Amino acid sequence: MPKGKAKGQKGKKITLKIAKNSIRISFDGGRRLDLSKMGITTFPTCILKLADVDELDLSRNMLKKIPSSIQKFQKLRWLDLHSNQLEELPEAIGTLQNLFYLNICNNKLTTRNLPEELNLLKNLRILNLGLNCLDSIPTSLGALKELKEIGLFDNALTTIPNSVKKLPKLKKLNAKRNPFPDSTDQEEHTDSIKRIETLYLVQEKDLCSSCLKMCQDERGKLNKLEDMTPSPSKKPSFPLLLTPNSSAKDNQEEWRLR
Repeated sequence: MPKGKAKGQKGKKITLKIAKNSIRISFDGGRRLDLSKMGITTFPTCILKLADVDELDLSRNMLKKIPSSIQKFQKLRWLDLHSNQLEELPEAIGTLQNLFYLNICNNKLTTRNLPEELNLLKNLRILNLGLNCLDSIPTSLGALKELKEIGLFDNALTTIPNSVKKLPKLKKLNAKRNPFPDSTDQEEHTDSIKRIETLYLVQEKDLCSSCLKMCQDERGKLNKLEDMTPSPSKKPSFPLLLTPNSSAKDNQEEWRLR
């Protein structure tokens, strides 16, 4: 039994064969290495032999660390690390100059452990830092002039630096559920530059107990409001239209923000 338990703690071992069989073709024709939801606890070094992929998905695992060898993925445009147990990122992440999408939502990242080298990702368009332990945002992120969307929700932020708020191409910002001094201050962060809230999908099972309870409480409030809202006597019928999400039920990951 002790041996069995020790083996379980190591997580699933990813071989080069498994990794090769996990390569998919993305919507734009790029090569995507999808190792999400595989119970991985340590970064599989064998995938360094597949460093020519365009996209790497290691989300929904149990990773605590990303090694500096991530810099071998120089062609990488899309990196998804959400819903792991990451407490820090390597400085080498700043070498991924082709990266335009970085999702590190739902981890254990603190402001102190965000590498300064993030500001070197000059082509980054989408950055998701939500559901972490950030108490401030580095002003150096203001160097990401191509950034269009940023997720800062569910952290411990009390303010957002002007260098980030005034990024020239920023169109979407989600800073919900942060302890801003007051509600008007939060509105200032989101509305003064015509923000559109971005939807980031995270499964309930990937949330910690406190975050899950908070989401359930918010859902309960919404349900109460819906119950209080009178329904129209006659609803319009559109028999020729398909239900919008009917084709997405079996593959919700297709609907993640890209």
